[in-house]
Amino acid sequence: MDPLSPQYEAYVLELDPATKYVWCQCGVSTRQPFCDGQSHRAYGIKPVAFTSEGEAGGQKVKAALCGCKYTNTPPYCDGTHVSMKKKDE
Repeated sequence: MDPLSPQYEAYVLELDPATKYVWCQCGVSTRQPFCDGQSHRAYGIKPVAFTSEGEAGGQKVKAALCGCKYTNTPPYCDGTHVSMKKKDE
């Protein structure tokens, strides 16, 4: 099953440094762009665990996480959404 695309742009966020996160790869999570721990089970698409950059206790780090779910560099946006046709067009 293909992932759903909750948005056609990156989620630009400030993350706590050196912290483990779980990115939703199926597109169904209610906590986008992060996994809600259950939605992916019906889709057979596993979430992606990653650790943010930076040193523990340091300043927050800016990250652009993929919103279309078709990135070649998960969980980070690689611009793939630019070439995708939006469902409502």
